[in-house]
Amino acid sequence: MQVSMNAPYQVTSATYVNPSNKDESGDVAVKNGTKSDEEKNSQKSQEKKQNPNELNDDEKRIVTELQARDTEVRAHEAAHQAAGGGLTGGASFSYQKGPDGRMYAIGGEVSIATKGGSTPQETIANARQVQAAAMAPANPSGQDYAVATSAKVMEMKAQQELIKEQQEKINGAKEYHSTPNNYDDSNSNSLNISA
Repeated sequence: MQVSMNAPYQVTSATYVNPSNKDESGDVAVKNGTKSDEEKNSQKSQEKKQNPNELNDDEKRIVTELQARDTEVRAHEAAHQAAGGGLTGGASFSYQKGPDGRMYAIGGEVSIATKGGSTPQETIANARQVQAAAMAPANPSGQDYAVATSAKVMEMKAQQELIKEQQEKINGAKEYHSTPNNYDDSNSNSLNISA
């Protein structure tokens, strides 16, 4: 979902206080008139921070979209963390400021360690956990699919290594049993000692 912040802001001229304008008593003078666009936008932004209920319909729609995106992003990253266990790190987020002055998460990431194990079985277990962590969110991203694919390749290589090890054990056992016995009793010479 793309959230656009190009919605028009309605700014009207009003009575405003200029702190640099003081009357003879030293009190801040109030004057009527117009302000520059920059002053208007700044004041309107300050007012919205203080009272978010004064947002126009477009601004309210944007805030609603940002809130939904924030919820979706946080749930997505939490799913990665929950499924990843000790292989995942903390979540980091990128934020966008809404028309109400609040910051909303619009993107995020969780690091997942795709480490091998000391044995093929351990590597297979790690690869499966990485795959589960990558695919845990309801709507996996392209990057999530890429991580899961990489982990699947790691798992397949570890499975091949495991098969190779098992085959070597089987072949070693066969060789042990098929080796001819070099000790033959029929050819032994015996010495008889007589007294």
